[in-house]
Amino acid sequence: MVNQDLINLGYLLASVLFILGLKGLTHPRTAILGNLVGALGMAIAIAVTLLHPQLSGNQRGYLVVGIGFLGGSLVGAMAAVKVQMTAMPQMVALFNGFGGAASTLVAGVELLERSSYLSAGELSGIDPVVFSGLLAGFIGAVTFWGSLLAFAKLQEYQAFRKPFSYPFQHPLNAVLGVLSLGIFLWALSQPQRVEPYWLLVTVGSVLGLTLVNPIGGADMPVVIALLNSYSGLAACATGFVLSNAVLIIAGSLVGASGFILTAIMCRAMNRSLWHVLFGVLGPTEGTPKEEEVYGGKVKSATAEELAMLFDGARRVVIVPGYGLAVSQAQHALRDLMQVLESRGIEVEFAIHPVAGRMPGHMNVLLAEAEVPYEKLKELEEVNPRMAETDVAIVIGANDVVNPLAKTDPKSPIAGMPIVEVEKAKTVIVIKRSLSPGFAGIPNPLFAAPNCLMFFADGKKAVLDLVTAIKEY
Repeated sequence: MVNQDLINLGYLLASVLFILGLKGLTHPRTAILGNLVGALGMAIAIAVTLLHPQLSGNQRGYLVVGIGFLGGSLVGAMAAVKVQMTAMPQMVALFNGFGGAASTLVAGVELLERSSYLSAGELSGIDPVVFSGLLAGFIGAVTFWGSLLAFAKLQEYQAFRKPFSYPFQHPLNAVLGVLSLGIFLWALSQPQRVEPYWLLVTVGSVLGLTLVNPIGGADMPVVIALLNSYSGLAACATGFVLSNAVLIIAGSLVGASGFILTAIMCRAMNRSLWHVLFGVLGPTEGTPKEEEVYGGKVKSATAEELAMLFDGARRVVIVPGYGLAVSQAQHALRDLMQVLESRGIEVEFAIHPVAGRMPGHMNVLLAEAEVPYEKLKELEEVNPRMAETDVAIVIGANDVVNPLAKTDPKSPIAGMPIVEVEKAKTVIVIKRSLSPGFAGIPNPLFAAPNCLMFFADGKKAVLDLVTAIKEY
């Protein structure tokens, strides 16, 4: 039999590697190493679990763990290879949901076993294991079903593009919350019964759907970060149920980092978490109509006409958005950067914190195309020099460059920090059409005197522009 101290030492080593892995993920240069270190920590945690005395000589137990390990590895490897970068937020949402479901099932099985020897009623007071198990089951259920709905919204399945409308949405959530608390207290008073647990899980499942349902696509990145935190909290609670140190530590790390990321994203949009979860981001009665903003003012241009703008230009700033990811134009954008730099033009990329569908989305895409990280600038770096910029190229971005955030206090994006491209001498906007962004409001930038629209698919537009510049 393996000494328990050796198992605890292995768990401690895995926990340290998790922390070092998270540290490595804070910078693109060390992100790959950080990912590998975290994976090594998980491998050690699994290996040490196989040495647990409860599995010693238990061939069936080894078989079950082995099937889970191989199955999970296969699914993870296939996802890593086949899932496009544009679908990465959806995959994160699914993985969050699976983590929540695992916590719910593990806690349920443990409480089922525990109820068998609590039936005599010898327990006095609150059982900490039952308390932790109820938390794990409830949070896990909310996470699982909320994540599935978030996945469906991000995947833009027709049935889930718009929220299901029904009266008293938020009061219903409040009622479900109070009902969950009541069931939780009942379950604590009846630790020998498992029926309250599964009733609590059922109510939590409904609450997960009703909480995520009203939230629009623009706020979905924040919701994914929050659900990620929920999955960590559920895992942490499950760790207390199993008295498993590494699960407690890993769950705490995920829960804390998820909350921190949620706060960062809310600050980037200048919105509170309360407004994200219970507010509405979209046009209001005072929002101007598209014909009022664009009527007769929008100027379009061809690649050949735009190529002339770079003759004599000294500084170019490129602002990527989700449209870049959809069209997979990152490699074409790198070619454009190289062509411009060969003509002595300074090129930088302005990265908005919420560009794309999750934090760092644009950074990863551009890194995939081997764009030097030093060229990726945050708002605080790029905005002060925007007036010195000869040409600003906006590709697939909308709300993050909308001047209404600064000029209209009644706008749904009022106060949100933006990339101030309107200050550049000339702005080129590459979009398929004048369709609004996630916020659903028109963008007066498109009708500005210094703005030229290039209506085309992002990748095709950039390739055509590269060809035109070379031939000019």
